[in-house]
Amino acid sequence: MYNVNRIPTLTTVLALACALAACSSSEGLLSGDKVDYRSQANKTAPLEVPPDLSQLTRDSRYQPQGGTVSASALQNPPPPTAAASAVPTVAPLSVGDLRIERSGDERWLVTPMSPEQLWPQLKAFWTERGFNIVVENAQAGVMETDWAENRAKLPQDILRTTLGRLVDTLYSTGERDKFRMRVERTATGSEIYISHRGLQEVYVSVQQDQTMWTNRPTDRQLEAQFLSMLMVKLGAKPEEASRVVAAAPPAAPARARLIIGQPAALRVDESFERAWRRVGQALDRSGFTVEDRDRSAGTYFVRYLSSDKSPKEDRNFFSRLFSKDDAAGTGVANRYRIALKGEGEATTVSVLDAQGAPERTEVGQRIVALLVEDLK
Repeated sequence: MYNVNRIPTLTTVLALACALAACSSSEGLLSGDKVDYRSQANKTAPLEVPPDLSQLTRDSRYQPQGGTVSASALQNPPPPTAAASAVPTVAPLSVGDLRIERSGDERWLVTPMSPEQLWPQLKAFWTERGFNIVVENAQAGVMETDWAENRAKLPQDILRTTLGRLVDTLYSTGERDKFRMRVERTATGSEIYISHRGLQEVYVSVQQDQTMWTNRPTDRQLEAQFLSMLMVKLGAKPEEASRVVAAAPPAAPARARLIIGQPAALRVDESFERAWRRVGQALDRSGFTVEDRDRSAGTYFVRYLSSDKSPKEDRNFFSRLFSKDDAAGTGVANRYRIALKGEGEATTVSVLDAQGAPERTEVGQRIVALLVEDLK
């Protein structure tokens, strides 16, 4: 579905057509491209990162480490390791030194390059795709785009085909997308995760003269498509990257459930390593601000905008992000810790307050409910 905000008069159309005839620019939508955010060129400077997101000095695990890690030629893929082949629930497929791993419907990119080597390329990747970057925290390994519209979803009708970008602003898909990229340092390089959040514009009046923005489900296929494009950015051929991302077979879905009798806790039926990855993705998709994380201790340090709404309703705070603050004045962003403790093939996930004590308020229950919804 798309909206035409206004219909130009015949005179305007003719004038635009004349201007188009005199214009020799070849810019426009890429033919056949299923995602196109580049038509929204960056006209404003990205928002500055708040000070509390750039002063993370808790430890040095994101600092450059000794030695140099370099990627070998893509034509010489490394042999699979024993550790990788011993985990049947994760399906790796590789193109040279780049490897996609998949657990259920979760995908992530594995590379031998360090976060420091990757960071400039990752930033260039998003700006080249037409996004404004509003959060760029190299120390925490988090990069986030602003809300943007996928113009490739617009129909190529005769008016747009004839006049192109001259009338492009008259059209809207009624959808917006935001992406968060998270880079995890590993013993052999880095893991890259991409999470999607979406908004859609819906009518809120019978006369269909008033609209509001509300969240729409996470698009896992869109996440996979951006992973494929990122592989190309890092050196893979387009057809190889598409094949690797599409071919990874899904594993059996994991299960998550509340722990009755414990304050703000849930249990995930999977090992710590898998639970750590999936909880990180769930936090990204649910709108938490991950300020820091300590993988060795199994702890995410997050900020969460609490309100008096139900868990499902509370997720609609995405619509307020266009104004970059809580316009309604209904919530305050507080700090929490999400702690994971592995027990064999199961992991307990607990919500703690800023001091590390169990969170016993209703907000803790809301956070657990959001995590269970994404992890189940």
